[in-house]
Amino acid sequence: MSLQMVTVSNNIALIQPGFSLMNFDGQVFFFGQKGWPKRSCPTGVFHFDVKHNHLKLKPTVFSKDSCYLPPLRYPATCIVKGSLESEKHQYIIHGGKTPNNELSDKIYVMSVICKNNKKVTFRCMEKDLVGDVPEARYGHSIDVVYSRGKSMGVLFGGRSYMPSTQRTTEKWNSVADCLPHVFLMDFEFGCATSYVLPELQDGLSFHVSIARNDTIYILGGHSLANNIRPANLYRIKVDLPLGSPAVNCTVLPGGISVSSAILTQINNDEFVIVGGYQLENQKRMICNIVSLENNKIEIREMETPDWTPDIKHSKIWFGSNMGNGTIFLGIPGDNKQAVSEAFYFYMLKCAEDDVNEDQKTFTNSQTSTEDPGDSTPFEDSEEFCFSAEAYSFDGDDEFDTYNEDDEEDESETGYWITCCHTCDVDINTWVPFYSTELNKPAMIYCSHGDGHWVHAQCMDLAERTLIHLSEGSNKYYCNEHVEIAKALQTPKRVLPLRKPPMKSLRKKGSGKILTPAKKSFLRRLFD
Repeated sequence: MSLQMVTVSNNIALIQPGFSLMNFDGQVFFFGQKGWPKRSCPTGVFHFDVKHNHLKLKPTVFSKDSCYLPPLRYPATCIVKGSLESEKHQYIIHGGKTPNNELSDKIYVMSVICKNNKKVTFRCMEKDLVGDVPEARYGHSIDVVYSRGKSMGVLFGGRSYMPSTQRTTEKWNSVADCLPHVFLMDFEFGCATSYVLPELQDGLSFHVSIARNDTIYILGGHSLANNIRPANLYRIKVDLPLGSPAVNCTVLPGGISVSSAILTQINNDEFVIVGGYQLENQKRMICNIVSLENNKIEIREMETPDWTPDIKHSKIWFGSNMGNGTIFLGIPGDNKQAVSEAFYFYMLKCAEDDVNEDQKTFTNSQTSTEDPGDSTPFEDSEEFCFSAEAYSFDGDDEFDTYNEDDEEDESETGYWITCCHTCDVDINTWVPFYSTELNKPAMIYCSHGDGHWVHAQCMDLAERTLIHLSEGSNKYYCNEHVEIAKALQTPKRVLPLRKPPMKSLRKKGSGKILTPAKKSFLRRLFD
């Protein structure tokens, strides 16, 4: 195993935890960018071009008959054989989180329809399902099994939001384990059926799944309800006769306790498990080899790579399988405010030789990267483009270069600053607190001195007060400076009371006003 650091020349800010990589005929493509797609790459899918340990993300295009594919974090993906000869294999994408923090329940089928002069054109089609349609979720797995000349998709696990009747402002983004049902999906006819298996008692997410012919192996995972990572090992066998399918589950010994691990295939019968977590804040540094032979599975430890000090001391890590026995890893940088140092990236090669093409097509492995928190700032799309042709990028320079000027500069927004000595807003753990928040914490400007921004939640501001301050023009002082502002405040000048002048004389005992002519007449009368 060899570990090498990778430099990224452009759009490093688009790579975030929860992304996915797809391998089409040896070419790797990136999906699940940070924020909504911009006009520089309206598809949100990039060619993941790594040469001499240097990464470039190059835009790709969709055919005119493609549907819109939102950038999804933590979806379930798998490879399935295409129905046409030109579509040697396809990728199935289900679920995931959008940049608005919404969960998707849609199924997309991705295939390459044209390769020309380094330019790749994809066709993306949305599949409709009827029957027992799986709810929107993320952190789950989807695989394809083959039995008696037929194929079927198998979906399991994941997390979803609490029911709408139980969601409150304070816990709007609270999630729960999905029920431990196994869903069989016929992609050709669009039918879905759920199965309740007695061996599967608890919901799991961010587990590892390996599909081989008519069998799927489920390893590890995280149970949110119990907050444990059980050393599970399940074997789900699917039989597809002419009648109704038969689904059986067997609990096997020899499992491992891990969540969010990454799986890559190194030869026809062996896989490597890398990364993940064994406890809430403890990374799993050991690696395992999984051997599948004669309908048996064996898991054993292997020699670990020479992890760098940065990797050893980082609290989180994430990544995805590039195919051909290679894994792409990322860890947080030292300074999260500098976009160029937001993350450090590495490539871990677990196999010397490339995996053969048949192996990549017919055997699927599915892994997920555990969600460290809703860390994606919300970005408005400047322009949505639902379809484009390969000739949209006529010049190689325009195709190879991503225009970062179209992207927002996250380093200037300052949403993840430490606003005060008691600030507890963290980019990896923050969840919306106010109903007006989406993917950025609400902030308010303190007028003390040169002024500075603080988080409304750190100031213990009520939502009504926050809205009132945002609508008015009154100056605001944070908790640390409000007393100073009061001490320096000049008392308001109080004007003395002024008595209104008597403009008229009134006759004693009368409420009538005396005019000047009447006053003169009365003087002459009494004189």
